[in-house]
Amino acid sequence: MRLDKFLSETGCGSRKEVKKLLKQGIITVNDQVVKDAKSQVNEWADQIAYDGEPLRYQKYFYYMLHKPQGVISATEDKYDETVIDLLSDEDYREDLFPVGRLDKDTEGLLILTNDGQLAHRLLSPKKHVDKEYFARIAGIVTEEDIEQFAFGLTLRSGEAVKPGQLVIDAVDEAAEESEIRLVIQEGKFHQVKRMFEAVDKEVVYLKRLRMGELYLDEELELGGYRPLTEAELAMLEPSN
Repeated sequence: MRLDKFLSETGCGSRKEVKKLLKQGIITVNDQVVKDAKSQVNEWADQIAYDGEPLRYQKYFYYMLHKPQGVISATEDKYDETVIDLLSDEDYREDLFPVGRLDKDTEGLLILTNDGQLAHRLLSPKKHVDKEYFARIAGIVTEEDIEQFAFGLTLRSGEAVKPGQLVIDAVDEAAEESEIRLVIQEGKFHQVKRMFEAVDKEVVYLKRLRMGELYLDEELELGGYRPLTEAELAMLEPSN
């Protein structure tokens, strides 16, 4: 790997910025000062340091984010705050992106990574990865709704969606509101909201609880994030 690429990928800055660091003579490879950005290094074997501090190479990064409302699932936006903007300067990397998306007004579990293969496995319809949501619904959710969701709905747009597992947690008949959990394996645009629209009800609050076997860490505050553990990362591996 080129030295400037190594330095960039270990968080020392952009290629342009790391060239300035090299010129300052504060980058060493195996205790020797190196100023040539094109120098080749072994990212696993060579001892590379920035101003005396050893740099550890890590190819892929994985974060669990508790996405708040009002933030969009994108890498950049001219008008709105993005999930990438929630990262500290220390953790920010240009190649990080959200796995899938949650609507601007939806909260909950979102994975940030630079591992495109993992993202593909989680989002591919062929992998049948569960996504579980909690929602508050304007309207009384019924056993008939459960049956319709289990059979598979046709949205108002005419688009068909695959079956979902709908569970009623609570019903407030006086307020005409319901609390539910829903497990689906697709990720169509506004899918949960559109599924309830198809049975003449409205989602007033939506939160993603789980992807695959990975549940949101409820100790994470809204807008908080942390690296995934090895055990949690294993949970994201689809079984088929």
